[in-house]
Amino acid sequence: MEKQALPASSCSLVLLEETKKNPLLLSNGAGYPPAAANGSLVPLAAGPGSGGGTAGACGGPDRKAVPVPGPGYPERETWTRQMDFMMSCVGFAVGLGNVWRFPYLCYKNGGGVFLIPYLLIVFLGGIPIFFLEIALGQFMKAGSINVWNIAPLFKGLGYSSMVIVFFCNTYYIMVLAWGFYYLIKSFNSTLPWSTCDNEWNTPSCIEIFRHQDCNNGSIANVTISGNMTCAELANAQSPIIEFWERKVLNISSGLGDIGEFNWELTLCLMAVWVMVYFCVWKGVKSTGKIVYFTATFPYVVLIILLVRGVTLPGAYDGIMYYIKPDWSKLGEAQVWIDAGTQVFFSYAIGLGALTALGSYNRFNNDCYKDAFVLALINSGTSFFAGFVVFSILGFMAAEQGVDISQVAEIGPGLAFIAYPKAVSLMPAAPLWAALFFFMLLLLGLDSQFVGVEGFVTGILDLLPVKPHYRYKREISVAVCCFLCFIIDLSMVTQAGMYVFQLFDYYSASGMTLLWQAFWECIVVAWVYGADRFMDDVARMIGYRPFFWMKWCWSFITPCVCMGIFVFHLVNYKPLTYNNVYVYPWWGEVIGWCMALSSMLCIPVSLLYKLVRAKGTFKERWAHLTTPVWGAHHLEYMAPDIKSLSSLSAGADDNKVIIFESVM
Repeated sequence: MEKQALPASSCSLVLLEETKKNPLLLSNGAGYPPAAANGSLVPLAAGPGSGGGTAGACGGPDRKAVPVPGPGYPERETWTRQMDFMMSCVGFAVGLGNVWRFPYLCYKNGGGVFLIPYLLIVFLGGIPIFFLEIALGQFMKAGSINVWNIAPLFKGLGYSSMVIVFFCNTYYIMVLAWGFYYLIKSFNSTLPWSTCDNEWNTPSCIEIFRHQDCNNGSIANVTISGNMTCAELANAQSPIIEFWERKVLNISSGLGDIGEFNWELTLCLMAVWVMVYFCVWKGVKSTGKIVYFTATFPYVVLIILLVRGVTLPGAYDGIMYYIKPDWSKLGEAQVWIDAGTQVFFSYAIGLGALTALGSYNRFNNDCYKDAFVLALINSGTSFFAGFVVFSILGFMAAEQGVDISQVAEIGPGLAFIAYPKAVSLMPAAPLWAALFFFMLLLLGLDSQFVGVEGFVTGILDLLPVKPHYRYKREISVAVCCFLCFIIDLSMVTQAGMYVFQLFDYYSASGMTLLWQAFWECIVVAWVYGADRFMDDVARMIGYRPFFWMKWCWSFITPCVCMGIFVFHLVNYKPLTYNNVYVYPWWGEVIGWCMALSSMLCIPVSLLYKLVRAKGTFKERWAHLTTPVWGAHHLEYMAPDIKSLSSLSAGADDNKVIIFESVM
């Protein structure tokens, strides 16, 4: 007797349940399955006997809906509590960039005027892409590479972000090594950067400046301070600057003069990498706990430093220099370039780490609200840290009798010159110094280990789960840390600061982040579809985000990114150190190679996939831009399957709908 055929809706739901148990019913192998009109569902064409009996999960004898062997992928782990995700994002995005990079850019660009382009770009570019990356990770449940299964042709975006975050992980940790070095030196009864009687000090070192006694030019040759005349006092240096340049960096004459290793810094670097390893090796379950301390304690110290800073003489002038804009600066392209660069750098956009953090969220987490809260915390911390820094810069300017713009060297040394000066003026200076540099270490540490987590997550998503890969996370993290440490050895030489600045200027800021952000918006808004992704977000969080997001992804943010990118190219200037040392041509070549190593991943990968595919260009494009869904999307799409009940059993148009797996 002939078996009775099940209705189409029953077949679909049975296949849905079986696919939940074995999500590898379809393999994304050499041949592409035909895609549905919207790219969300993949119809499996019925065979000649489809209208009759059932086999397996409703298919006829000729139906090919059978499990295909393939690598197994376990259910993705999630945060123990949602607050773990929030604190991890705060720890990663709020870091040293907020404390020394933001005030440094304000200082460089004339003070408070920098806040205008900064806030404008935050709303036009920062928040939209910040939300896009978190939502994309949460929706696709994948790291920085596999998240672009949403449009596989552009998977080069994932490789590009992996290159950027690798470079960032490599050089960023040097700031932690310097901070750890200062922390160790803080455990002395007298801080080594507060006196001029150390072996590294020069005869030009002076602890107390008395410029006010030299205001009368007629006494230029009169001895004012110790054995120094007023003329000599003009070229004098603080012991803090000499400690930084002559002891910590022991800086050489240029990039080609490598000099010798600083073994003290090498040991500090090794210790910091060991700490990073043990923060990351067990995954988000442990990382989510550590950030509760590393992300919150720095705020306590910043408040204490602000209270102390505003009580110092000259603090008012420093703060006014910070908040009073120089309107003429708005016409300079460099101000806008620095604002865009800082937003993308401090919001950690384009690095893939936000995507990795979002991938561990529950599918229905309200990431839209989270994005705004995190953006407020990030920019608020930058603005708040500026008051701390400029109150201290104002004091230092008053003490030395110079303009605020001449107080500190331009560069990352601001955190190691202005802040140590502040703590050295407090009672029980070694205690405050240890507290401050412990805070600096924590600020950078959580940013560093979350960056490593993002890189390792992207790598692990590419590897199948096998029994003998039991310790693959621990091994992957160890290999990553060791490789970065080997590269970092070039930064603990006498030419280390030149190498550090080369990485900072070319590899993980400026053009690379803008290029990455531009293509992220283009792919989601124009290849996948902005309205379509807004619908996906609505299905996750329960409501549709404000239409401003769609406009930003589609038009405003790409234009902002590309505009600043073009300005960056047009106004490009050779890299210098302290506005004195100009990098040699081969140094710039190395820098451009680092920048292009990430930027070229996108077009090269795109062209490679198109050339390797078969069919006409239109067919290749259709196949390569069809999303590759994961097993968790079965529940997401389940309500759509119920609409299939209107199909009549045995009809020619009857198609059983199933989903592609991640691989």
